[in-house]
Amino acid sequence: MSAEQHTITAGEYIVHHLTHWTSGPRTGVVDFGIIDIDSIFFSVLLGVIACYVLWRVAQNMTSGRPGRMQAAVEFLVEFVDEQARGIVRNAKSREFVAPLAFISFIWIVMMNLMDLLPLDLLPRLWQMAHPGVDPEHVYLRVVPTADLSISLGMSITILLLSLYYGIKIKGIGGWVHELFTAPFGNHFLLWPLNFAMQILEYLAKTLSHGMRLFGNLYAEEILFMIIALMGAAGLSSLTGWALWFGNIAAGLAWSIFSLLIIVLQGFIFMMLTLVYIGQAHDHH
Repeated sequence: MSAEQHTITAGEYIVHHLTHWTSGPRTGVVDFGIIDIDSIFFSVLLGVIACYVLWRVAQNMTSGRPGRMQAAVEFLVEFVDEQARGIVRNAKSREFVAPLAFISFIWIVMMNLMDLLPLDLLPRLWQMAHPGVDPEHVYLRVVPTADLSISLGMSITILLLSLYYGIKIKGIGGWVHELFTAPFGNHFLLWPLNFAMQILEYLAKTLSHGMRLFGNLYAEEILFMIIALMGAAGLSSLTGWALWFGNIAAGLAWSIFSLLIIVLQGFIFMMLTLVYIGQAHDHH
């Protein structure tokens, strides 16, 4: 929705851009029967693109004079492998965990990069693809990591992998024993407290893992909307050109700073993935 049309307020503009293209109307804040189609579409599309690009790099690898793309991929692979060796001690587990951490970093960075597209570009094209439909009811969000269902879905996947490796390495008996005896000891009176602390730790790690990624990208998205509104306000007034130039300067500055956030959030998610799965291998 374009702010220049003067058909909606600034608040309505932001709410419109924060509304997902869904499979149906929501009945509450949490509705497991509703799918955010835009988040699923863009996350899958970017994942396929990432895998295709990496496959093409692997197909064209040379040992003599590698190109820039090959050199960049090799650097990232070596970096992630080095981190995995220092955190996940089990060599067999690393055969799966290291590639998982690597592709999660690439995937998250690509999803985060969608935030650098012009704010109204894809939503406006999506509205144009629906002639005759009220534009105020045509929604599209293009940053999957700014959707809590995507970021929490990824963190829950890491939780399930942590549980899997914990049981695989320690055995079901050893894992259950640790669930009731760590961190305070093996006395039977401490079993309920130990169990409560273990469950709380799993929940806290999973929520913080997903919420950190979501919160940073959601805030980044909101700020881009505010900057866009500042430019629209400048163009709507003969005396507001300073706001328009401020919009250009603020947008450029925030885009440059966002590059740091985009890469940093991918790196943090990747490192926490290694740490949480690595902790599942440790005996307490």
